[in-house]
Amino acid sequence: MTRTMNARIAGFTFLGYIAAGIAYMVLFRRAAAGEGIAARLEALAAHASDLGILVLLALGQCFAAIVLAVTLYALTRDEDSDLALLGLVCRLTEGIIGAVSIPATLTLFWLATRGEGAPDFTAGHALAAYLLRDDAALTATFFAVGSTAFTYLLLRGRMIPIPLAWLGLLASALLVIALPLQLAGWLPDSLAMIIWLPMLAFEVPLGLWLVIRGVGPPSRLRAA
Repeated sequence: MTRTMNARIAGFTFLGYIAAGIAYMVLFRRAAAGEGIAARLEALAAHASDLGILVLLALGQCFAAIVLAVTLYALTRDEDSDLALLGLVCRLTEGIIGAVSIPATLTLFWLATRGEGAPDFTAGHALAAYLLRDDAALTATFFAVGSTAFTYLLLRGRMIPIPLAWLGLLASALLVIALPLQLAGWLPDSLAMIIWLPMLAFEVPLGLWLVIRGVGPPSRLRAA
């Protein structure tokens, strides 16, 4: 594919990924709202009709990560193939981990609705407590490392506006530092959402820019 086509696909995918991610987060938090495991399982049972939508949104995010891995690699490999490959592998890993986590969502609804073969009360609550833990930072860490590699190359190659590229690089680097701390339990919950705001402020304009304007040739190609 041409660079223009890759840029447009990446732009639409960025926007779709953000929309699917926000929709999934809002829908799941509503479906699993409550104090304590028992209350959250009751809420999930009451929102059993949302399961299909949640699975589709999760699958959409997985494939979006894979599409972004391929298209961003295609756009940046001429600037530095090794760093672009690092970004590709990290974003692919993000998509794979996201896909592997989908059965956990299915299991939660199975436990909540007391599906066929579901374990007894005590075992079911113990399993639900494990599945409801917040480990999204693991998947997001691979996202952050991949994003750092790609945004650095976009900046170094002067392929998108420099202020936008700097915002993306700083937002990605912030997540690379903060997400492992969150995964280790050292980041306050009050900061868990705030650290994502710079990335949101970067990816929405980037998606629009890629769709409308595309990307310029890497600086190494211009120099040649």
